[in-house]
Amino acid sequence: MPTRMTDQVKIPQAFWVGLAALGLTLDEVLRHAKLPAARIAREGSLRTEEFFLLWQAIGELAPACAAGLKLVKGLDTAILPPSFLAAYHARDFRDALTRMARFKHLCSPEILKITEGPEECVIEPEWPHGGKIVPEALVDATFGSLVLLGRHGTRTNLHPSRVEYMCADDRPGLREEFYGCKVIFGSRQNRLVFRGADLDLRFATHNAELLAMLNPALEAASRALGLSLKATEQVRQVLPRFLSAGRPEIDAVAKELGMSARSLQRRITEEGSTFRDLLSQARQALAREYLQNPSLDLKEIVYLLGYEDSPSFYRAFRQWEGTTPAAWRSRRTTLEN
Repeated sequence: MPTRMTDQVKIPQAFWVGLAALGLTLDEVLRHAKLPAARIAREGSLRTEEFFLLWQAIGELAPACAAGLKLVKGLDTAILPPSFLAAYHARDFRDALTRMARFKHLCSPEILKITEGPEECVIEPEWPHGGKIVPEALVDATFGSLVLLGRHGTRTNLHPSRVEYMCADDRPGLREEFYGCKVIFGSRQNRLVFRGADLDLRFATHNAELLAMLNPALEAASRALGLSLKATEQVRQVLPRFLSAGRPEIDAVAKELGMSARSLQRRITEEGSTFRDLLSQARQALAREYLQNPSLDLKEIVYLLGYEDSPSFYRAFRQWEGTTPAAWRSRRTTLEN
């Protein structure tokens, strides 16, 4: 993720339109939040502290509902900013979440920390400039937008496996009804959790031609802000989704990242690495993660890492760790117990 984010939240047109779904007006919300309407109208952006005040006001002015969820349900996807639009036309739900996390900084300094395991995917929003306590209406909006993204793209009633909130439940049943799953309150962290298999769901809205036009523009906008990820980091992000289909080629990865294979290879070399090294590192990291999951047998791990056969995986693992996968797993289990 980009790490040098400026403290600036751009307010897209879709946000103000969404207020209408709550029966609120811009002037009413700004007045309640005690924010300078003239400056916001002129600049079109807020600092994180002001953005939190805005969402706090929304929650207080619409106390009878989970305001953030209702607001995002009323959004018109046709007027979403390009950084969000790209996610709506991704290949599958995993690709959509990755694009959302990769380009969200173009609108706000919110980081979507995505941790994918073989059985579940955990999403944790972080606000580097805003502290740990985030207005619950804003958490609702973040989680709700991601769930609606999945439902819109897959054309299914997709629901998470669980949702965790730091706040208390002051609107019984409303969030459970929207998410269609167990909602935990009083958690140590706000978390949205999907099943690992959900990430492979294809998007009926996939538009490869549109993405081919949007990707270079979004990457250029990131570079202009000084927030573009290094090529090696971009490759590390996308490699895991290619592995179960076999050994990924640089041409396919470059296409995914919106650049030519020659340009990607040049940038990786300039950053002191090779595509082969990045592939090996990705497999090693995932092998360790998978071996710590007792529900996965070695044959499944070989498949998930994209190896043609078990001996190839065993040879590679011995080079990485100096032992066999079974011995590494056994030793790890002993240490944990």
